[in-house]
Amino acid sequence: MTGPSIEPKAHSHGLGDIPFSKLATHGSFDVNDFPVPNGREEEWRFTPVRRLKGLHDGTAVAGGADKLDIDAPEGVTVETVGRGDARLGTAGFPADRVIAQAYTSFEEATIVTVAKGKALEQPVVINREAQGGTRFDQYVIDVEPLAEAIVVLNQTGTGIRAGSVDIHVAEGARLTLISVQDWDRDAVDVSQHNAQVAKDATFKSIVVTLGGDLVRLSPKVAYKGRGANAELHGLYFTGDGQHHEHRSLIDHNMSNTRSRVEYKGALSGKGAHGVWIGDVIIGEGTTGTDSYEHNRNLQLTDETRVDSVPNLEIFTGEVEGAGHAAASGRLDDIHLFYLRSRGIPEDEARRLVIRGYFLELINRIPVGELREGIMDKVERKLAEHE
Repeated sequence: MTGPSIEPKAHSHGLGDIPFSKLATHGSFDVNDFPVPNGREEEWRFTPVRRLKGLHDGTAVAGGADKLDIDAPEGVTVETVGRGDARLGTAGFPADRVIAQAYTSFEEATIVTVAKGKALEQPVVINREAQGGTRFDQYVIDVEPLAEAIVVLNQTGTGIRAGSVDIHVAEGARLTLISVQDWDRDAVDVSQHNAQVAKDATFKSIVVTLGGDLVRLSPKVAYKGRGANAELHGLYFTGDGQHHEHRSLIDHNMSNTRSRVEYKGALSGKGAHGVWIGDVIIGEGTTGTDSYEHNRNLQLTDETRVDSVPNLEIFTGEVEGAGHAAASGRLDDIHLFYLRSRGIPEDEARRLVIRGYFLELINRIPVGELREGIMDKVERKLAEHE
């Protein structure tokens, strides 16, 4: 199956033949367009492909089950559709073999639509519990013009999962998508979020990754009109032997668009591995674009590993702002000393410093109950590694 309204063709910037540019990696719906990765390719060199449990080479066979519960307030339509629905595959190409395999293999998709002009007072909550086996999934979130919504995707359970979430934020609309990866310790999850943001629309993504054996999540944004704004925020706490990888791509393919990317990670325990790849493209002929991305990592123990790679490609001289930064390090001894000198035990001092480190990002979550629950999970995970 191919995407019904996206034809495989050169990137819209007209620079897709540049081999070192992200513009050349526009992707494909055909799994055969991607070689089987061996871990030495640029896009796979940080990923332990042997732990993908067959997702990368076609040996993972669908047969798993999910328990799906969706709480949708008035003004929201939820549909289960087959592979032939024309709305599927219209937000972006699969960027790697696993996502293309998932697109080739899914049987049903879930489409959530927020009606035109509807400002939701309550969030749409999608609770997805994986119940073992291998499963390929497709979700579509469609926010119609001038609508406003918060969508929460809670993911728990065990199994092997791969798939895409396609996101359409129409003209003047506003969407906050909160995706929580709280899988069981043995789960594998490879997913891609494709967002299309229209004129004067705002898209905010908040990713929280705590569970799983291996999680590789790729949020991608492209623009469909001037005045569009995207913010990608992420939090990950990576423990013993876990691999958490986030690969964001912002494509400023239109003028007068804005983006902000902020990811924060904490790592603790032997073999904990955090990866953040942040790509921003400011396209040829665009003007007035404004972009900034940064990643920070807190290594709480020895024998952890961080790979942090910000990339910025600019093909125009008419830029409002562009920049990136990345930093990794240990807890600040001065902060711990300050707290301990006031009678706070060391373990509690560590918790307070880490809470403060994550607090600004967690406070961006506009759902109070969810905000408190995530902080509780972060603190419980910290206690496990003390």
